Amino acid sequence: MKPETAGKIKYGISGLICGGIIAMIIGFNWGGWTTFSTSKTMTKEAVLASKAAICTAQFVKDPNYKEKLKEFDKLYSYGMNNTTDYVRKFGWDKMPGEKKADSNVAPACASGIELLIKK
Repeated sequence: MKPETAGKIKYGISGLICGGIIAMIIGFNWGGWTTFSTSKTMTKEAVLASKAAICTAQFVKDPNYKEKLKEFDKLYSYGMNNTTDYVRKFGWDKMPGEKKADSNVAPACASGIELLIKK
């Protein structure tokens, strides 16, 4: 192999490697690329947020909504565990069609109901 050709190959490969590294830096920092674990976490958070919204809507649709809101407000002053248990007691955290509620939905739902109180 000629020395000129070897030099071109050497600079070509190093340019390819540097270009790949620069493309990854730009892609992950500004291009919106994510790793598998990050996208999995984002998906779980989005599902939990939508379930919490459904739970809050089920609370609002309760026939005794005004009385339940007053009871919830009293429990809210005592602490988060009381409000989470209250949501579980009435089954608002259970999604339509599910037999068992997700354990993370009740605390998120209680936070959503707290926002209704603060309105």
